[in-house]
Amino acid sequence: MKKSFWWIVNDVIEKSDIILEVVDARFPLESRNNELEYKVKKAKKKLIIVLNKCDLVSKDLMDKLKKQIPNSVFVSSKANYGTTILRQMILSAAKNKKIFAGVVGYPNTGKSSLINILKHSSAAKTSSQSGFTKGKQHVRINNKIMLIDTPGVLQYREKDESKLVLLNAKSASQVKEPDIPAMEIITRFRNKNPSTFEEYYGVKIKEDSYETLEEIGRKMRKFKKGEEVDINSVSKKIIEDWQNGKIVL
Repeated sequence: MKKSFWWIVNDVIEKSDIILEVVDARFPLESRNNELEYKVKKAKKKLIIVLNKCDLVSKDLMDKLKKQIPNSVFVSSKANYGTTILRQMILSAAKNKKIFAGVVGYPNTGKSSLINILKHSSAAKTSSQSGFTKGKQHVRINNKIMLIDTPGVLQYREKDESKLVLLNAKSASQVKEPDIPAMEIITRFRNKNPSTFEEYYGVKIKEDSYETLEEIGRKMRKFKKGEEVDINSVSKKIIEDWQNGKIVL
C-alpha cells in the first residue's frame, strides 16, 4: 500500500461532506477499514456503510447484518438494487445544497461499479484487477450530488492472505498456499450456508475442510500422478469461483 494512496484518501475525506464506505456484503465486518473509519470520525464527517454485492448473500444474512450495522444500505451494482435508497440517504444529508460524497473502501469491493450504476453510465472505469483506480475521479451524479472515487485502500498492517483473497485483493495465482484461503471459504459456507456450496460442488461439507477439498478434487478428477488429489489446483478453482461470484453465501 503506497503512502500516496492514503494522501489521496485523506484529501477526499477533507473535501467531502459525506463518506460512502463500500464493503463486501458477504463479510462486511472484515471488509470494513477501521483505520479509514477512524479518520472519518476524527474529521467529523457522516459515514454511510454501503454493503455492496448483496446479490451474493441470502435474505436471512441481509436481515441479520442490517440489525448489526447502523446507517447502512444494501446495494447490488450487478442487479441494480438499493441505489434509489442510497441516493435518498445521500440527499438527506445535503440540506438543499450541492453535496460532495467520497467513495472509499478496500480494493475490488465494487466502488467504481457502484458509481457507474448511480450515474447510469461507465463514468468510472472498472477492472477485476485490484487497485485499478489510480487516483481521484470526480463524477457528477446529478445537479446536487458529486461523487469522488478513490483507489482501493488497504490498512498499513494488512498481511492476512486469506482476507486479501476474500476481498479479491489477491488472485488465486498470487497466493503461496491457496489451500488456506480455500479452507476459509469452505468454513464460512459450513457455518452460514452449507446447502449452496454442497449443491454447487456436489459434495457434503465435512468438519475437516481439508477433507472437503480432497473430496471436491476427486469429484473434479484433479489428480497429480497416481490417485493423489492436486490440492493446489482444487483450492485455486474454489478461490476463483468465490471471486467470480459463482458461489453465493
